[in-house]
Amino acid sequence: MSMIKNLPFEWLVGMRYTRAGRRNGRNSFISFISLISMAGIALGVAALIVVLSVMNGFQKEVRDRMLSVLAHIEIYDATGALPDWQETAREALQNKEVIGAAPYVAGQAMMTRDDTVHGVIVRGVLPQEEPKVSDVASQVRAGSFSELRPGEFNIVLGSELAADLHADVGDKVTMIAPQGQITPAGVIPRLKQFTVVAIFEAGHHEYDSSLAFIHIDDAMKMFRLSAPSGLRLRIQDMQRAPEVARDLSHMLSGNLLILDWSKQNRTWFAAVQTEKRMMFIILTLIIAVAAFNLVSTLVMTVTDKQADIAILRTLGASPGSILKIFMIQGALVGLLGTAIGVALGVLVALNIDVIVPFIEHLFGVQFLSKDIYLITALPSDLRWPDVWTIGGVAVILAFLATLYPSWRAAGVRPAEALRYE
Repeated sequence: MSMIKNLPFEWLVGMRYTRAGRRNGRNSFISFISLISMAGIALGVAALIVVLSVMNGFQKEVRDRMLSVLAHIEIYDATGALPDWQETAREALQNKEVIGAAPYVAGQAMMTRDDTVHGVIVRGVLPQEEPKVSDVASQVRAGSFSELRPGEFNIVLGSELAADLHADVGDKVTMIAPQGQITPAGVIPRLKQFTVVAIFEAGHHEYDSSLAFIHIDDAMKMFRLSAPSGLRLRIQDMQRAPEVARDLSHMLSGNLLILDWSKQNRTWFAAVQTEKRMMFIILTLIIAVAAFNLVSTLVMTVTDKQADIAILRTLGASPGSILKIFMIQGALVGLLGTAIGVALGVLVALNIDVIVPFIEHLFGVQFLSKDIYLITALPSDLRWPDVWTIGGVAVILAFLATLYPSWRAAGVRPAEALRYE
């Protein structure tokens, strides 16, 4: 209490004006409008925090599912083949961030079974090395990934690809390679029958519907290659992939091309970032509307308090002091609204995995259908830099909203204000 009494009088008067007035209905109405402005700021801040957290959660979920199949970094040779991949892997593993390396062959082909034809991305791998750079082996829902053995022409299909081909473990599928055989009768496409030994499900439509794995030796025979296409790496912190890729470009010998996962999927990540920016701008407008409601609140307060302003001026208060009083009043409303909004938004974002199922159970609805979204739980990834940015923007908008009413209050002339009192 003593600390409050020792505050400058501008703070004391500003805080008093912020509290609900009891002298007459007009004061109560002004305080009600002030509460509405505070609630609007709080709801806008909370909504922005929750929406960005959910968008971050979706981005993280999709990214993790993509990187369960893709490597963090891929290394190619400029000639299109990497014959001495063991030496390149040895050099790459000297970087402390690199924790796994595995060769691969990449190609495209047509897959047929009965009357069904489907375009696929074929990846030739070493089954014993692949778990070092991807999670495909652990995502197998039927069969065994280790059944990929050289010379047996076995294949692992994505779950949706297998469903499209009506294929199950043990069934035969035919692969048609684009590199045909030249014969006296013309170019004949090369066909090879493969046995399905496993089906994986990464939870990402693009890979589940179009990706197939075969042994690297079979892939080199199928696509007429003499060496693996390149090398795939996994690192400790995937967020540092661009930096590690730059370091490897200086470490590795040979004429190599190095791509990290962010460059390989640049279009998708750019689209997500653009969507986040637009959503931030749209929801910030909600905060702006609530913040600028303070303008009307403070203008009404200035009109109502003209006699008080005149008395303070006659007692020696400067126009600057009057300006501070109303800026403090508006800033307090903005700060309180922002604080409540941040607390509410953080609480909802951290508990959205409990709140959404409760709402779904209460109303008997399902927001995310597994058949469409492949996930049933609404993901949330709260990032504190986003929270501080949103809170800062809200406070700045509230402060800007106080400038005109405060300037108007500072310009009140005592004689004119007291003329009819």
